[in-house]
Amino acid sequence: MPTDTPAAPPDDAARLQRLLAARAAHWDRTRRLTAVLMVLWLATGFGTVYFARELARFTLFGWPLSFYMAAQGASLVSLAIIGWYAWRMRRLDQMYGVQEAGA
Repeated sequence: MPTDTPAAPPDDAARLQRLLAARAAHWDRTRRLTAVLMVLWLATGFGTVYFARELARFTLFGWPLSFYMAAQGASLVSLAIIGWYAWRMRRLDQMYGVQEAGA
């Protein structure tokens, strides 16, 4: 009894290759988007604290920019990052056909 699995028909093999290529492209785009947004989050969270003295020279609504970024801005940027990620991932999922079940 042979243990080799039968070869897939050419159409199935080509479809499988397209599916694997689409999954790899989707994963690459997802990782790139995540990395960019993580760097942005790090820049606003850590950068505000690290450069607080330099940012204090600028004012926004009468408050030093470093205080504003620590109190409001970093939170607003984080919320914007979450919104952007959700919107962009929905578009990527639709583009590559990997939507969740029931969506």
